[in-house]
Amino acid sequence: MLSKIKNYIQNFPWSYLRDTKVFGLLVFLVIVLLVTWSGVKAIQTNYGLQRQISQLKAEVQVQQLENTNVQLSNEYYNTNQYLELSARQNFGLAAPGETELIVPQNVALAHVVSLNEASTIVSKSGTDQPTWQRNFQAWVNFLLHRQTSG
Repeated sequence: MLSKIKNYIQNFPWSYLRDTKVFGLLVFLVIVLLVTWSGVKAIQTNYGLQRQISQLKAEVQVQQLENTNVQLSNEYYNTNQYLELSARQNFGLAAPGETELIVPQNVALAHVVSLNEASTIVSKSGTDQPTWQRNFQAWVNFLLHRQTSG
């Protein structure tokens, strides 16, 4: 293979390069390749910059939304409604004419379901199947007019 390349280079008609038409065509080809390469690099640079611009615009928009949320929260904290709720929660105050009932903690907690009890209630209801499988079974039961228990 290497000998073929050496043979081709030795037998190449170098006199063609002395011809002005061939030489001009080669120079033109090199210039076209350089201009194309420059254009591709410019397009690639512009694409990267456009991507950065859109990312920064999105970040600015998110920051503006966060600022708007903070402003709305500040406005809410200045309302009478918030002051009243805060006074009720933190100081146990009531509006004129209202009666406040104090419930002992053991009575209030007697009617609360703990997380362990809630998980056992859910597991007894047949949720050992994945959601998609329960949904599929429900559709099959509906389409075949089967009665479901529960």
